[in-house]
Amino acid sequence: MTSCPIRFDPLSPEQLADPYPLYARLRREAPVFYSEAHGLWVVSRYEDVLAVVRDTETFSSQNAVRASVRPLPQPVLDVLATGRPMAPTLTDSDGQVHRRLRLLVSKAFTPKRVAELEGRIRENVDALIDEFAGDGRADIIERFAWNLPMFTLTDMLGIPRDDIPTLHRWSVSWLRILQATDGVEELVTRAHDVVAMQRYFMDALQSRVGKAGEDLMSSLLDARVADGEPIGHEEAMRVTINLLIAGHVTVTRSIGNGLTTLLAHSDQLQAVLNDPDLVPAMVEEILRFESPAQGLFRTVRKDTVLNDVAIPAGAHLMVHWASANRDERVFGGSDVFDVTRDSMATHVAFGKGVHACLGAPLARLQLKIALPRLFERLPNLRMAAGEDTAVRDTIFFARGFKRLEIEWDVKDS
Repeated sequence: MTSCPIRFDPLSPEQLADPYPLYARLRREAPVFYSEAHGLWVVSRYEDVLAVVRDTETFSSQNAVRASVRPLPQPVLDVLATGRPMAPTLTDSDGQVHRRLRLLVSKAFTPKRVAELEGRIRENVDALIDEFAGDGRADIIERFAWNLPMFTLTDMLGIPRDDIPTLHRWSVSWLRILQATDGVEELVTRAHDVVAMQRYFMDALQSRVGKAGEDLMSSLLDARVADGEPIGHEEAMRVTINLLIAGHVTVTRSIGNGLTTLLAHSDQLQAVLNDPDLVPAMVEEILRFESPAQGLFRTVRKDTVLNDVAIPAGAHLMVHWASANRDERVFGGSDVFDVTRDSMATHVAFGKGVHACLGAPLARLQLKIALPRLFERLPNLRMAAGEDTAVRDTIFFARGFKRLEIEWDVKDS
């Protein structure tokens, strides 16, 4: 078994602050390695990441969002047993199950539906900024970055906005359960949130049965595929939760990552301000440069060899999107943030292959609108002074901020 002499610890303060030198060293010295501390194989080079996600026969998406496959503590399992299974979803299913779910969701989550949201997203962006524009300082994560995608998604799903704070808390709990690094008491509380979220969406779906509706949940229930079964209520519940969580945390992280990256690269920010046509490329470069999902996971179905390293059947493996997106073999000047770079078809921030993110167009649309508008509406936007103004979230497989304080100039009235 190959062992890497490099300390791989995504939750350490050093790696939360700047993991990219470590990723570069991994690509050079141990592109496929086993982390004993995490019981996890890590794949860090672009070509190997693509090889894994394209070989779905060898590398199953089972447990795709679980950082660890070690059993949860029994008190946590007891609470989760009062709810519904958390899988399969679009993210962690394989084969015919995945193909059927993806086709059903694609029929409800259409490009037309996404495009029609542009006007509403612009309204939401300005309405949120209106609430704090006169303050001169705000935690942009709390006041804007998670509210915007939650507004977008709850509008699509036909869910009352009054429920957003609860849905956000439940979403965080779902991710903490998947990571499973908290203490037992904390995880039990999180498990209760997971069950409550399942019941909420089961009730919401049941209320739509037999009724004509245009929201996304109604469309899911109405979706059909040739010679296939319609989606069941439990399946629809898992799909809806999957879309809500993945769809809002990705945008939240990218807003925070985007602001800090642009502010740290004033020449690139100025280039975009001078030429708005660069906004789409800017969004793609933010996604590549600071990938919101650092990676997802695969289960190895049979003994295999990757980059001359033998990996046993049953292994848990991380495909490291963020490292692949900094691979110097693929991206020239990979550690340089360049808003003119054309990487949309190449970067893997939204995955690749059959599991490429269905919600990517919606995420891109929100980022194209939100990031420029923040700089337009908040003059001389800058990082806030003081300690603990930029606090990274502690999610093993993601990169974003839990708190991000910004300041700007406010005109005297």
